[in-house]
Amino acid sequence: MFDDIELAYLRSQPVARLATVGPDGQPDNSPVGFEFDGDVFWIGGFDVAGTRKYRNVVAGGSKAALVIDDLESVDPWHPRGIRVYGTIDVVDRQGRFGTAPHLRITPTVTWSWALEAPFGGPSSPGSRKRTVWG
Repeated sequence: MFDDIELAYLRSQPVARLATVGPDGQPDNSPVGFEFDGDVFWIGGFDVAGTRKYRNVVAGGSKAALVIDDLESVDPWHPRGIRVYGTIDVVDRQGRFGTAPHLRITPTVTWSWALEAPFGGPSSPGSRKRTVWG
């Protein structure tokens, strides 16, 4: 599970990148908006059912990777973020854009890096954390 610093970071970031795999084995990576409810990530939108990521999941792709990251500074170079591996499925739910299909990502393993300082303060670029969920 995420600690308080990781949760604060997730709340501060509006965009992630979602990777799914198509039935032909072709990976697909898309920028997405996301919500995290404390247990799972939700990916919605105006027309999720019309996207490749949705078609990949409906066709049987049950694994996903999600990356939420940014650059805390450019000089010195200091990337930070969270990477999530998990299972993905489609669920109809009420979201920002009304009741519609959403992709639900249930984390199985997460990694975070350079987040150990209280959010908003300078953090150490070398810090890393790995968490196995469930």
